Amino acid sequence: MAIFEKLTHLFTATESSLASTLFKSPPFLSFTIFLLEVSSHPFEKDSNFHSQSFTPIERIFNLDHSLIDPEAETFKNGINGDVVAGFVLFFPNFSTFLGKPGFYVEDLFVRECYRRKGLGKLLLSAVASQAVKMGYGRVEWVVLDWNVNAIKFYEEMGANVLPEWRICRLTGSALEAYRDAI
Repeated sequence: MAIFEKLTHLFTATESSLASTLFKSPPFLSFTIFLLEVSSHPFEKDSNFHSQSFTPIERIFNLDHSLIDPEAETFKNGINGDVVAGFVLFFPNFSTFLGKPGFYVEDLFVRECYRRKGLGKLLLSAVASQAVKMGYGRVEWVVLDWNVNAIKFYEEMGANVLPEWRICRLTGSALEAYRDAI
């Protein structure tokens, strides 16, 4: 994703740092990740992945043509050989205007060879479905202004792209410098 967004110069995450941060809390109470795994055979039922709060979503897609994934070996999940095709990372937030919690989608990514097959929509739909199930008021995210394909995709889904809002961010040395402002 850092390559796609042209942000590799800012990328410092490692497998270890992500694992130690993202997979420690119960789903939907903090960071939650839905992995999009693909397989040419039916998935095995695994009770370890089912919980009271979420049941994995399975969909069968019949592709019009064979799909070539040149990086399939790199993205095998290691458990049963299924391939990770994408993910969505989200966490709870709160809207004082709605008076309800919601979900903020930090990252939505589908690998290049799996795009334009409805899989991004499937990921966002899974987040939206969970928000509705929990009585949340909204799901929101940001999109880069140059990513016209994503903007069109989101608008076709019914999302409102709010051009008047700007992201404000403190990071790195600016974050460190501001900590002593109080």
